[in-house]
Amino acid sequence: MSRQCAQVANSILACIRNSAAGRTRAVIVPLYSALVLHLWRNNPLHQYRLGADLLKSTSEEKDLGVLVDNKMAMSRQCALVAEKANGILGYIKKSVTHRSREVILPLYSGLVRPHLEYCVQFWAPQFKKDRQLLERVQQRATKMIKGLEHLSYEERLRDLSLFSLEKRRLRGDLINAYKYLKGGSQEDWAGLFSVVPSDRTRRNWHKLEYKKFHLNMRRNFFTLRVAEHWNRLPSEVVESTSLETFKICLDKFLCNLL
Repeated sequence: MSRQCAQVANSILACIRNSAAGRTRAVIVPLYSALVLHLWRNNPLHQYRLGADLLKSTSEEKDLGVLVDNKMAMSRQCALVAEKANGILGYIKKSVTHRSREVILPLYSGLVRPHLEYCVQFWAPQFKKDRQLLERVQQRATKMIKGLEHLSYEERLRDLSLFSLEKRRLRGDLINAYKYLKGGSQEDWAGLFSVVPSDRTRRNWHKLEYKKFHLNMRRNFFTLRVAEHWNRLPSEVVESTSLETFKICLDKFLCNLL
């Protein structure tokens, strides 16, 4: 990612965080032609200017491959991602005659799944229908493998040593939280988390404070959704001395998680 793209992304995320905190109800998207994205219902739809120019408003905007609308629901983004992933999977199904796991699994992992997980920590699906829409892509891919067609989805995942997409999103959230808390993240995430004092915790000595919120949509924000799952991790996982060790311990924990 270029420095300019990174600056644009950071600017958008800062605007969205301020909006969710109630400090503003509009996001000014700093693209080639600046636009205003008014958020949520009952928005007064104030007009904004950039210098002497009156900025146009929009109901949705796509930048860096992620579509954001004025409801911040991410359903449209999920639909677009699933459509693209299913399209690639369809090409694989038509062009590949050998359906062994040695062929299909690398193709799926390298060509299809990256579309389902690109920047997913930002646009993680909020609704059950969206989670099921994404999961059906992996269900379809695993069913293409010869010899597994008649197994249930859960049985296919166990046979292939795969996590569901929902569990992979949880894994990604926890890994990013570990990077921040252990100081391994290259980004400036200062102020995202507050650690509960150790004398008030049991089992996990690095518990995160679960912040209160007034908007239901904030429940799906990374800093909120990851706190509950992080606090359930046993101490031997969160006290890992390196990122690789944390991933190994986390995978063992998630394998036993329903």
